[in-house]
Amino acid sequence: MKFTDVYLQTATKILVFIIMTFSIYVLFAGHNNPGGGFIGGLITASALILLYIAFDLQSVRDIIPVDFKKLAATGVLIAVLTGVVSLVLDVPFLSQTYTYVDLPFLGKTELASAMIFDLGVYLTVLGTTMTIITSISEDDI
Repeated sequence: MKFTDVYLQTATKILVFIIMTFSIYVLFAGHNNPGGGFIGGLITASALILLYIAFDLQSVRDIIPVDFKKLAATGVLIAVLTGVVSLVLDVPFLSQTYTYVDLPFLGKTELASAMIFDLGVYLTVLGTTMTIITSISEDDI
């Protein structure tokens, strides 16, 4: 049985990197293309769940010491504040604005305020999903 764990753990180390890279791409591309915070958060959660399957829960918690409940609350706060800022600036709720900046290696890049809202959604979905999964995995039957 341990021999197959080596295969799973080795594949997981490679796959988690690929999944996380794709998740970040989906998050950043979401305001112009399909994707965004919700699906990006789910993809990241799937990478973490794969880590939990390949390695034990405590080992992953030692490496990634994140309180997912606080992460979800932070995400909700970011998403709500995005809407509140638009009200403070006397524009319709959740209005977005964007600008173009020249970034090193990337060139002319669009930066949109919708990205901040997407980040809040991303953190909320990731935190909520991982809280549910870890709660289920901790239950003793």
